Amino acid sequence: MRTAGFLTLTLAALLALPGSPATAPVRAQSTGGADDLIAAELASAHVRARRDDDMVALAGSRPGSTFWRHIFTIPDGHIAFGSALDGRLLAVFPTKGDWTRDAEWADPTLAKVMAGRRLPRRLDDRRDLVAELLERVAGPVVHNPTRGLFVLPNARRYGRFLQEWGAIYERFGVPAEVGLAQAIVESGLNPTRRSSARAVGFCQWLLGNWRRLDRLTPDVLEAYNQTTQAAYCAAYLTILATKYGSFIPALSEHHSGGTNIGRTLINGERLGGEDVRERYFLGSQLARDLRQISLYGYRELYRTYGPRSYYYSEMVFANTATVEALTESTPQATIYAMRTPRAIRLSEITQRTKLSADEVKRYNPALRTRVPAAATLYLPMYVEQFGRDVSFWHRPPNPAFTRVLHEFLRLDSETDRWEDRAFEPVLRRFESRFRETNSEEGRIMATVLAYASEEAYLSRRGAILAEFRTSADIQRLFDRAVLARGASEPARASLGDPSLPDSDPDDTASR
Repeated sequence: MRTAGFLTLTLAALLALPGSPATAPVRAQSTGGADDLIAAELASAHVRARRDDDMVALAGSRPGSTFWRHIFTIPDGHIAFGSALDGRLLAVFPTKGDWTRDAEWADPTLAKVMAGRRLPRRLDDRRDLVAELLERVAGPVVHNPTRGLFVLPNARRYGRFLQEWGAIYERFGVPAEVGLAQAIVESGLNPTRRSSARAVGFCQWLLGNWRRLDRLTPDVLEAYNQTTQAAYCAAYLTILATKYGSFIPALSEHHSGGTNIGRTLINGERLGGEDVRERYFLGSQLARDLRQISLYGYRELYRTYGPRSYYYSEMVFANTATVEALTESTPQATIYAMRTPRAIRLSEITQRTKLSADEVKRYNPALRTRVPAAATLYLPMYVEQFGRDVSFWHRPPNPAFTRVLHEFLRLDSETDRWEDRAFEPVLRRFESRFRETNSEEGRIMATVLAYASEEAYLSRRGAILAEFRTSADIQRLFDRAVLARGASEPARASLGDPSLPDSDPDDTASR
């Protein structure tokens, strides 16, 4: 058996992972007066505190969550096993091959667990047995297929843009490393990735939802351009983080849907969770355990909240280190944005800029033959003939936008209140105030708030969650589930594969 050789297999040359993620502050410059500067600094401090509290909560409730950074830095074709107690990598096995001979052991002392063992031929059975053997000596484990090649080709092509995209996320109150880590988990930074559910691009929004956003804004949105997506994904994530007062359930809602997360939080509250993070962790653990006891027997309590939903926030926060290592190891480029007054053909762009067609498409993955009128053209330089400069992330934040954002970030985060239709006027007033800032970022925030309001208040989500909270039948099922969980004491750490990068059939994407 080999030991520690997996280090030569990883993407370490490209992603020299640091021990812990560094801070990526929200930009707080202002061209306004002292009050505007204070508002920007307070907004920045508020977001950093929210992220820091999330990291502390993850470390306490999911101490093995850092394991997930290995999944995206070891090439495909392997199964990685890690500790659910501290996230350290234990061993890497080839998907095909002799696991007793070809294992790569991070901790050589663990190799003895395989001595003299005959392993099942079926991969899933082999994984389960190895997990059981490792747990005897190393405690609870987690395991998953590696997905390094899901990221690497796109990192080579688009990694130079991470700093610019990070600045966009920061403008909307999302730490750069959190927003970009989500993009890595969702798409591997692939702008044209399309899931079986027709989710597309950077943060894998459903194509139908991009069309709804396009109808809500006067601009033309091209969903396969990551620089366009980054702003709208950031605005949506900051709305969800404000709703919950935490990025943890916010990220999970992006993946699993607001109704699933609402049920999860209600279950966590029933289990005694005192704040939103504790309720989320308790409710998600209950869903995970009940799926192991009886997949369909207790389904009304968790519906389509599945394994990937359980791990989703962990994956994102763990890969903040991947984002920062990739940014540090890749020379960064500047992106300029121009709002096109007319349709502009690719041939005209290459002629004026002297860039190759491939380089232009690197900045504009959605571009085939021309950029539509009223859309956004992205280039490494500003070309006046192609439209006005809308690269808002290059400029200090609009003072009016900063003031409204600061107020919005501090909205009451009682989730029940947000689900109540009586709260809609509050969001609509913020939508109007953001639009009235007459800024590019304000218009984006207003558009996404309009989208989020429609999503929340034109659907049955509020009614479904109100019934879930008050239903006597659901309460009786919950009580039986808690008794069943206590009686069975299911294994909590070897659930394994959350079906990366796509959702499993019982784990729906709704964004």
